Amino acid sequence: MKAMILCAGLGTRLRPLTERWPKPALPFLGQPLLRYHLAVLKAAGVTAVGINTHHLPEVMTDTARAECERARLPLHVVHEPVIQGTGGGIRGLRDFLSEDDFIVFNGDILFPVDLRPVVEAHRKSGAAATMVLMPMPENEKYAAVEMDAERQVRRIGGHGPGGTGLSPWHFTGVHVISPRVFDFMSPSGPEDINRDIYVRVMQAGLPVRGEVVQAYWSDLGTPSRYLATVRDVLFGRVPLEGLGKASPFVSAPRGQGNWWAHPEARLGAAKVAGPAYFGAGCELADSARVGSAVAVGEGARIGDGARLNRVAVFEDTEVAPGEELVEVLAWGAHRVPAPLAP
Repeated sequence: MKAMILCAGLGTRLRPLTERWPKPALPFLGQPLLRYHLAVLKAAGVTAVGINTHHLPEVMTDTARAECERARLPLHVVHEPVIQGTGGGIRGLRDFLSEDDFIVFNGDILFPVDLRPVVEAHRKSGAAATMVLMPMPENEKYAAVEMDAERQVRRIGGHGPGGTGLSPWHFTGVHVISPRVFDFMSPSGPEDINRDIYVRVMQAGLPVRGEVVQAYWSDLGTPSRYLATVRDVLFGRVPLEGLGKASPFVSAPRGQGNWWAHPEARLGAAKVAGPAYFGAGCELADSARVGSAVAVGEGARIGDGARLNRVAVFEDTEVAPGEELVEVLAWGAHRVPAPLAP
């Protein structure tokens, strides 16, 4: 089975970080976000991966090659000079994907889910596509996927044939798709897999199913959501067992206190309340103070008297002596506000 990870997005809500990294290549607790995706897909039986690129294509391609080599998964890359949307992006990998059912995975989520039951249910159902769904997250305004009692999707974000007795669900950004769906795609031009292509599939009478799962899910597409996900992982709210060697705590084992640190991290006499994460080669001054939900990236430097609380410090960033950071993403000279919900 093959899979595609959607990697062409611009990441506008995460600027200026995405001026350096495409979202799937963004560092998250010491490793690219893409590493987590590959672990989930490989555990589901995926044997080869394709990506599409547009924004910072060299960075995205280099990251994907390194991570796929690490995961021992062949990589297929298609570049989009003009961004094609989710549907057009999948269409661009038609030759790579069209032999069998395949998985499509959004590149900007953390979703350590077991997809094997979903794949099995999809194959048994004979559906043209299966959308992986969850209950709608509280206080969020994601477009609903509406499904009937037979698990047939009837409307997506207000688009589709509709019906009676429909219930709203949240789409996780993961699908299992039959090659038949390619027949409903436009020959060229940008289009959306959900609001354009699946609507045509449903209107033609082919089933699009929903499969509801129970798992941790987070969209890392904004500074606040990125930092909230760091907090959730550090506070033990995210089951990581299924990630195997892709867990961030494999290379950064737990220290004597409430933190995880790479063997090459230098914490000195800094006071750490935690939970916190310290990447390879980072260095803390003896008088630095670290509170809770703090991630310090590879090669970062935390100066004398600096105070960190609910912060992600990205690689090679220097926090000045006496600087106090609270609920921000720190990269280079940038301090991006990332307020957390109470």
